[in-house]
Amino acid sequence: MKPIAILRHAPTEGPGYFAMFLERQGLPHVLIPIDAGAPVPAGPDDYAGLVFMGGPMSVNDDLPWIAPALALIRSAVAEGTPVLGHCLGGQLMAKALGGQVTGNPVKEIGWGGVRVLDNAVARDWFGAQRTFDAFHWHGETFSIPPGATRVLESDYCPNQAFVLADRHLGMQCHVEMTREMIDAWCGVGADEIRVADSPAVQTPERILAEADSRLAPMTAVADRLYWRWIQGLAA
Repeated sequence: MKPIAILRHAPTEGPGYFAMFLERQGLPHVLIPIDAGAPVPAGPDDYAGLVFMGGPMSVNDDLPWIAPALALIRSAVAEGTPVLGHCLGGQLMAKALGGQVTGNPVKEIGWGGVRVLDNAVARDWFGAQRTFDAFHWHGETFSIPPGATRVLESDYCPNQAFVLADRHLGMQCHVEMTREMIDAWCGVGADEIRVADSPAVQTPERILAEADSRLAPMTAVADRLYWRWIQGLAA
């Protein structure tokens, strides 16, 4: 089987739990560290699927790798190669597929409830799950691209996830978190939290205090989403 390509855009925003899931399934994967200067693949043909992780930048920034990443997403969707996006990755997917990425009314940082939409696509991906606590760290949001179905929402950000063509999943929230990642983000993001003026931003102390109780239920949701996503992988 071809490997799954995981594109990392910041050193602290790696695949986290997603890599653990792939290892348990025995699925080959390769990390492409864009943050370390690795080039964006020219096309999807060498990979069974493409996964785009998060990052502190905006998809609207003038960065040399963004245009190639958008082109790669469009090529993958055109060829039927499954694409999965986490936060910045979901925003890259939305922009590549005809949506827009703009500022969210407020920042979302920390643990926050999300709701599964009442439609057939959402039920297919989430099963009987109606709500869960996800991890958030974003100040921008995406619109739902043409042809995609919105499947997840929160009080502070209506567009938390979308599915396109039964195999491409773009998420604004993070379900890939591990305790180590949360510890690291609370360290590097402490200044951002301190100056944030938003009812949806939690203190590092609260985020860390709730981590152990909230990670396991969120990981169970991640297991279902990731399992559903790998059903469309190319051979």
